[in-house]
Amino acid sequence: MVERLIGAARKTALHELHGWAEVADRDAIRKSYHFGSFSEAFAFMARVALAAERADHHPEIFNVYDRVEIVLSTHDAGGLSDRDIKLAHAIDELAPSRDR
Repeated sequence: MVERLIGAARKTALHELHGWAEVADRDAIRKSYHFGSFSEAFAFMARVALAAERADHHPEIFNVYDRVEIVLSTHDAGGLSDRDIKLAHAIDELAPSRDR
């Protein structure tokens, strides 16, 4: 079973992420990415989907034209877990350099 990140471990993990913010009304993190076009945004979403599938951990992905917002939380853990942090790092590696 996956455990929620709490205390110092949570604080350290969140500190290592760039641009990710805690969601106010739930135990999750989110980040928005910006692209030059809808096609670029959609290609990014496809790469994220493949990385998420490999990790067997599936994010919430929202798209409006040239913007993609991703929310991560581990439902089995009831909130933020190390799986979310690892996937956030992997997603950032796929993002344009301005959003890393």
